[in-house]
Amino acid sequence: MKVKVLITSLVLVSQVLTAQHSFDQLKDAFTKSYELEAQGNYKQAAEVLSKVYLSNHYGINLRLGWLFYMDGKFAISKQYYQRATELRPMSIEAYLGLVFPVSALGNWDEVLAIYQKILNIDPNHSLTNYRIGTLYYYREDYRLAEQHLEKVVNMYPFDYDSLLMLGWTKYQLGKREEAAQLFRQALLNRPYDESAQQGLELSTQ
Repeated sequence: MKVKVLITSLVLVSQVLTAQHSFDQLKDAFTKSYELEAQGNYKQAAEVLSKVYLSNHYGINLRLGWLFYMDGKFAISKQYYQRATELRPMSIEAYLGLVFPVSALGNWDEVLAIYQKILNIDPNHSLTNYRIGTLYYYREDYRLAEQHLEKVVNMYPFDYDSLLMLGWTKYQLGKREEAAQLFRQALLNRPYDESAQQGLELSTQ
């Protein structure tokens, strides 16, 4: 009985040491990757992490997605970010990361689909609502742009970017009085902003 307990204890100790060794390797690899990234060596930073790659490790996949994106390898970056979303389906940060390579590849319909997944997790996510609103604005779908941008302005009533985009959206919809009010608020935030000033002048003509 004592021999069995001893063997079991040795196995547990061995597992702990192995786990600790694996953690030390990972920590060292992450540390080196940050140092190399700071020097602008994205390829080498990715190579360091690739040597300790684990397909089921969320952090490694997320970071490799970022490093390959920064190195201009958008298709590879997308694969790692997608893996991160598979490992953590509720991770908003992974979906936001995935947007980087997908938008760089020019797949705007896919970008919108990714943003919709984020809103399924958090319908009030301000950054996502702002970006969707902006995308719809430049697609000249002002009604949908208005829905998303109004949500952001309701949550952040003095946010310059949201005020400006909603102001131009209202202007495009012919709601000039509402647009003027938004541009005035934007100008209180940034008094010398040319876009807000132009929008105010056009809205009050």
